[in-house]
Amino acid sequence: RRRNDGLYVFNLGKTWEKLQMAARVICAIENPQDIAVLSARPYGQRAVLKFAQYTGSKTLPGRHTPGTFTNQITDKYEEPR
Repeated sequence: RRRNDGLYVFNLGKTWEKLQMAARVICAIENPQDIAVLSARPYGQRAVLKFAQYTGSKTLPGRHTPGTFTNQITDKYEEPR
């Protein structure tokens, strides 16, 4: 939410609840190789690599190539689960 003076205000309670829900969803997946983590932003790429290192998931750092999950002809095709 944005205030009249231009500052953005975050509700940390809702943010924490959403993080907990995402963690529960990720923990419910039996095989960590079924998780694909993406980030195109330079600051997010390091976080993606660290997350994958600790969880054993697949990484797709850098620009997302269209058709990665849908086009079987491409070299970087990943089977969606």
